[in-house]
Amino acid sequence: MMSNLEIRESVADDVPELEILYPAAFPDEDLLPVLRRLLAMPSGVLSLVATADDAVIGHVAFTTCGVDGTDHKVELLAPLCVAPARQRGGIGKALIQAGFDRFKGAGVGKVLTLGDPEYYKRSGFQAETQIAPPYELPKEWDGAWQSVALNTSGRDLRGKIDVPEAWRDPVLWLP
Repeated sequence: MMSNLEIRESVADDVPELEILYPAAFPDEDLLPVLRRLLAMPSGVLSLVATADDAVIGHVAFTTCGVDGTDHKVELLAPLCVAPARQRGGIGKALIQAGFDRFKGAGVGKVLTLGDPEYYKRSGFQAETQIAPPYELPKEWDGAWQSVALNTSGRDLRGKIDVPEAWRDPVLWLP
């Protein structure tokens, strides 16, 4: 990983770079609508950017969610991207870890994500079977709904994740 990498909370001035970064990293997916909804939320979203040489080269968002039937909060990690030229250098993992570090001190028990199991296992994610996603996932996505327990309170959570409005579009949960 590069020595001049900095991870910080995003600011409004980062948005133009993020709107270039996401289509470059995911040319077959339009993640900008959900990104814009998340960044417009007045609270409940931790948005982190990775910068190097005064340029935004990575981003991750964590959204605070509930678990039906409990008063526990969990974090939903999505979206996450790294500039194509900077991929495979540990930047995504560093962004994820920066979020984990903030949440451990805030009492968050679990972080969940929907994504490539091979990628996310490098940050400790495993298939999630106790907290259901907001919509039924296609069979071919077995193992893609994943989590990391950050403390003992996260290990025994059960129920269905309760996501904020920005995540309630079923299209976001389908191939």
